[in-house]
Amino acid sequence: MSVYTTLTLKEAQDFATPYGLNVVDLIPIQGGIQNTNYFIVCENDQQFVLTIFEEMDEQGAGELVPVLEHLGQAGLAVPVPLSYAGKAIHTLKDKPAQIAPRMRGEHPMPSKLEQVKQIAVAQAKMHVALQGFPLERAFYRDHAYWLGVSRELRPSLNDADTMLLNNLLGLYEVLTAMYPERPKGFIHSDLFRDNTLFEGNELKGILDFYELNQDELLFDIAITLNDFCTEYPSVALNEEKAIAFLNAYETVRPLTSDEKSCLELYLAMAAGRFWMMRLQVAQKNAAEGRTGDDILQKNPAEMRNMLIERLKFVTT
Repeated sequence: MSVYTTLTLKEAQDFATPYGLNVVDLIPIQGGIQNTNYFIVCENDQQFVLTIFEEMDEQGAGELVPVLEHLGQAGLAVPVPLSYAGKAIHTLKDKPAQIAPRMRGEHPMPSKLEQVKQIAVAQAKMHVALQGFPLERAFYRDHAYWLGVSRELRPSLNDADTMLLNNLLGLYEVLTAMYPERPKGFIHSDLFRDNTLFEGNELKGILDFYELNQDELLFDIAITLNDFCTEYPSVALNEEKAIAFLNAYETVRPLTSDEKSCLELYLAMAAGRFWMMRLQVAQKNAAEGRTGDDILQKNPAEMRNMLIERLKFVTT
């Protein structure tokens, strides 16, 4: 993620020693917007990821450990955190922190058709594996949450963007009332290509579960389908990849008829949520004076343009 908490090599070494690790190098990681991450390199050339949780307390950060253990046991390629003294989350610079294995591979940029199928199957397996999982999170970024965010941001929007947002929310209200059978469960919520690792066509890692939420499974599908099936900088959907994604997903969990009826809307809504998120992050970074080469700030306009493109296909 972006680097908000700066570490020295000595601080990383002191933190890693109780894990039985002898750190010889520390490499900051860019590529996200919420937590601080470093690669730590050990004397035997093993590499791990040290994460400092910027907005979670120890309890919140620790909630994810049993989830990752459960998914690992289900055969999914996820980074299960290391533990010592009976727990995985410890304190570094007065913030919760953990160490997890570094998973090898490359982000699929651009995605290949077989990679699209692989991530769709893995996502469906996650949805099935986490059904009924006994976890209560301190926050749920469901529709009510994002409706609140949109209300907070609306005064800063220009007239055209206000109309765009109102149109999206109005369509959501109408169509979700018409098609209510949309299953919920725990979803990754941020399964973009840069949170996956592949070696060739083989999925080697699913990363960054910090946005894990109880929400509609269709939102997770829409988020991932949007990203894996879009050929940036164009925001148009690649139809061949989208069909392949959905067919592969349904080999594990068939969609309900109502989910299928709402899919186009949810592709638009997923783009709208990330438009709002990026605007929110930009405002927070500005308010807190977060600047510099290690702070990644993704472009809200990319998701706004995707929203406009996706709305072309939504009908009531």
